[in-house]
Amino acid sequence: MPLHIIKLCVGADSIRDMEEWIAATLAMKRAAGRKPEQVHTTRSSPKRAEEVLDGGSLYWVIKSQIAARQKIVDLRSVTDAEGIARCQIVLEPTLVQVMPRPQRPFQGWRYLADHEAPKDLSAGAGELAEMPEELRRELRDLGLL
Repeated sequence: MPLHIIKLCVGADSIRDMEEWIAATLAMKRAAGRKPEQVHTTRSSPKRAEEVLDGGSLYWVIKSQIAARQKIVDLRSVTDAEGIARCQIVLEPTLVQVMPRPQRPFQGWRYLADHEAPKDLSAGAGELAEMPEELRRELRDLGLL
């Protein structure tokens, strides 16, 4: 059974912001002749890496709500320019919108069991998947979702 990671998305106000950032980053890498992959670097490596790599996703918290996820492709140990060990989380560049769920702020990242993870909006959400993100967020804040 896969194990997921949940992380705050700093700097993005919406899923669209994230999608635009991902597209711009990949385009810059292509233009520089580098491999166009999305990598998120963290301070520490998951201790349960094998479970995470068994189909896990990175769930993003945007504006205090779990809003989207990306499939985790790989976890790499690297050393940065200052000689500090880091972990690169390699992600599929496609964001999958999920049922919005409130999430309090936290530092770093947390594990998220598969049975606790929000369902994808495309999985039987019907009209909800077509609804603008802002409206879904407001309905969730009002307790109507």
